[in-house]
This record gives sequence, C-alpha cells and structure tokens, in this order.
Amino acid sequence: MELPPLENKDTESDIYRLLDVDGTCNNEKEIAELSPDQIVAMYRLLNLTRLWNEKAKSLQRQGRLGTLPSLKGQEAGSVGIAYAMQKEDWFVPAFREAGTLFHLGISLRDHFLFWGGDERGGKIPDGLKTTNISIIVGGHLPHAVGIAYACKYKKENSAVICVLGDGATSEGDFHESMNLAAVLQLPIVFVIQNNGWAISTPQHRQTATRTFAEKACAYGMDSARADGNDVFAVWRTVKDYTDRARGEFKPALIELLTYRMDDHTTADDASRYRTDDEVAEWQKRDPIVRLKKYLQRRQAWNDARDAEVLDSCAREVETAAKEYLNFDPPDPRNMFKYMYNEMPWHLREELADVDYWLKNGEGE
Repeated sequence: MELPPLENKDTESDIYRLLDVDGTCNNEKEIAELSPDQIVAMYRLLNLTRLWNEKAKSLQRQGRLGTLPSLKGQEAGSVGIAYAMQKEDWFVPAFREAGTLFHLGISLRDHFLFWGGDERGGKIPDGLKTTNISIIVGGHLPHAVGIAYACKYKKENSAVICVLGDGATSEGDFHESMNLAAVLQLPIVFVIQNNGWAISTPQHRQTATRTFAEKACAYGMDSARADGNDVFAVWRTVKDYTDRARGEFKPALIELLTYRMDDHTTADDASRYRTDDEVAEWQKRDPIVRLKKYLQRRQAWNDARDAEVLDSCAREVETAAKEYLNFDPPDPRNMFKYMYNEMPWHLREELADVDYWLKNGEGE
C-alpha cells in the first residue's frame, strides 16, 4: 500500500548560513580568518572540481570512463571541508568529495584513472592522510571510527572527518559508528551531504525525524546544520566542530543541506522522480555563482580575472585528461598475480589463456 507523504516540516529555520544567494556575507567576522588569497583559492577549487566533473561526464559518454556519480552542485561541501582541515587530520570520503581530495594532494589524472576502473588511480600517495573512495554506501563509517580510535589511543593531535550521503543514515553502519564514537568520545566529525535524494528515495521516505542532524541527540553527540551550498558556512561549521573534536575529544554530526544538479550517476535518470522546477530552484543557489558574486562585491572581481581562473582550471583539467587517456594500460595478468599466495589450477589455466591472447592477439 502506498503510504501518504509525511507532514511538511520546517527544515530551514536552524540552518547556519553566511553567504546569501546574491553574494552578501551576513557576518564578515565569521570569515575573518580567511585571507583574500584563500577565498580566491576556494573559488578556483570550486571551478576546478566542476570542470573536472564535466570532463569526466564527457569521457563517460564516450565510453572512456566508467559509471560516474556527478558532484555538480555539491562542490561547496568538499571545498569547505578541505579548507577546514589541518594537515594532521584524516579524511574518510564517500564518492562526491573530489574537491577535498584534490586539495589534499590526489591528482586530477589519478582521479580519472580511478573512475576509469584502473586500480592504480586508487593508490594514495605516501604521507597523505586519506582513505580511498567508498562506493559501498556507509561502509566506510566503521573504518573512520577505527582511525579516530587509533588517533586517540596514540595521543595524536588529529581529528577524522568522515563524509557520507543522506542515504547512508539508513545503514546499520551509521548507527553503530555514531554510537561507538560517542561512547568512546573519539575525535571524529561525521558530515552528511544531504542532497535530498538517496538515489530516487526522498528524505521523507527515509526518516521520520525533521532533520538528520537531530539523530545525534540519541547518541549524546553534538550536531549542527549548515547551508551546504555556502562554502563559508561549510568551512566555519566543519572547522569549529573539528577543532573541538581534535582538542576535546567531542565527536559531532554535521548536516549540510545541498543538492545534486545532475542524475545520481550516469546510469540514472533523475527526471523520473524529481521535477524540473525543483532543479531550477536549486540552480539559483549554485555555490560557484554565490562565491563569484561575493568576490565581485568585495574584491573588485572582474571578467578578466574570472576568465583567467577558468582558463587555468580548464587547462589543468585538459592536461590531466590527456595524461589519463595516454596512460599505459595495466597488465591484465596482474588480475591473477596478487590474489593468492599459490595460484589455484583454474586461475593458472585462465592466465595461460591471457598469455596466449597477449602474444597472438586473440583468445582460444
């Protein structure tokens, strides 16, 4: 039986916001720590992330990249998080956090490789405190808690930022991780990128609570809600709670209200479950446009400076894409070499077939 929709509830009244859609900052003191150069760097990273995403979608449509979860519209979350972190902190991402990963040191080329199905693109550079992308919804949360426990046990001055989508809150991993983090008082901040849809499941079909943030109360954990399309609000909120987690071992849950402007993935058709009017309304809150308007108001930003940033980002993306397309393919024999200490007979036979194909250009 089809259930009736839940009663509409006000979910806007407690959202922390600094940057309005017209580019006005309602509290300059809150962003006083950010230098003009840092704000421009944020703007550049927002654009770099979106342009990478657009190129990746193009490559996917050409059959040169695998299924891609587009992050268009959600860039402010990953960029705000990036600038809120300290070098000692750990990052545990889901799969729409390219901006954070680029800022931390993952190359654009390797990110193309990863989504192209090449395992070499998933290798984390030495010294980088990030785990790999988690495709399994919610599966990375227990790992994040384990890292936070290790940081506390080793008395490291580190915090863990774990990003998840709203869909992950329906997984058992979420509840178990939240509970353990709170009981052990671990230095971890869970950040929900709530884009309103868990693929095609709307929020009111996923939770009976007014918000996702209030779930933290059941675990004795602090929480906050922020405008996920406002890079300043994301930065300020994540920074404050991460600093406290790091210094006082107080875990927290942050809910970022955002929206994905594209389909869930390139294998999805969002027009089957959401309206054009809904998408158009959220396009007015575009995080890149908002920060651009702020720059125009505060830093005499002009078309020439904007074009310079966009051209620089476009060149960087195109260079990375060419490197990806020209990257020597992996040796297919590696599929067999690193699974078992002693290769079983049936894999030896398959490996022999691959050897024959490589030598003769055809299989048996």
